[in-house]
Amino acid sequence: MNTRTLTQGLFVSLALVAAACSEPVSSNNSTPLFSNSGSGVSAAASNFAILANQAVTCTDGSIVGDVGTDQASPTGSFTQTSCPVTGSIHIGDGVAKQAYQGFLADYAALAPQAGDVCPIITGTLAGVTLSPGTYCVSGEAKTGVLTLDGSGTYLFKVAPGAFTGTNFSVVLMNGAEACDITWWVDAAATMTDSDLKGDILAGAAITLTRGTFYGSAYAHNDVTVTGTQVVGCSSGRRGHGGQRHSNDKCNQGVGNGPEGCDPGNSNNKNSSNDENGGTPGNPGRQGK
Repeated sequence: MNTRTLTQGLFVSLALVAAACSEPVSSNNSTPLFSNSGSGVSAAASNFAILANQAVTCTDGSIVGDVGTDQASPTGSFTQTSCPVTGSIHIGDGVAKQAYQGFLADYAALAPQAGDVCPIITGTLAGVTLSPGTYCVSGEAKTGVLTLDGSGTYLFKVAPGAFTGTNFSVVLMNGAEACDITWWVDAAATMTDSDLKGDILAGAAITLTRGTFYGSAYAHNDVTVTGTQVVGCSSGRRGHGGQRHSNDKCNQGVGNGPEGCDPGNSNNKNSSNDENGGTPGNPGRQGK
């Protein structure tokens, strides 16, 4: 397939986006479509698990990382119902505004450009295995299991249209990291009963319902979390060379819910992942 380095520049119309991403390819393709110039978010936004323009709502979920809005109160708001947050909350303050401007710059830089050679991968992505690279993805609803195989950056461009998934999971192999994955979305992003990994940069709203999300959600509109466990890609989890890693060591034992990290081998030689349902205070007991 053709290769070409991503270039930064101005937004193009949806017609040009469609023209740049108009050649359908088989959904079982596993070759990078063109060389990747990097993905992810700027340092200004990297501490945030969730960053919205106006409103963030979280009900019966949990968030690891900072939460913020570009707009200040009363227009900007964070509605929190049975949703513990491990991090700071910034409603329209200087930190949030700087981060939001960083998100907007990242979104513009990663947008499809006229002349990009990026054939669309069609289909649900179920059963597809991909290596590091940049991929254009069609707008069909995603389901099943997508496997990312190998260390490096992954950039997925969903354009034109929305990014939706139901019972959609991303599995990582051979050094692939959740925080090295970016989903650039032309419109809204909606995940239901899914296990998504990677930062979402959405041109509209982001809605997460149940399931888990290992990554950070950045939206031009609102962000709504219902029953989802969100573990953001904060700068505190950066490893060597500025790369962020989702399997850093935890500072707690079993039984306290998913953190996107490795709690260590302390469960009496059994699996010690705290997502297996072990009980705090009894680290020698095998989890459920």
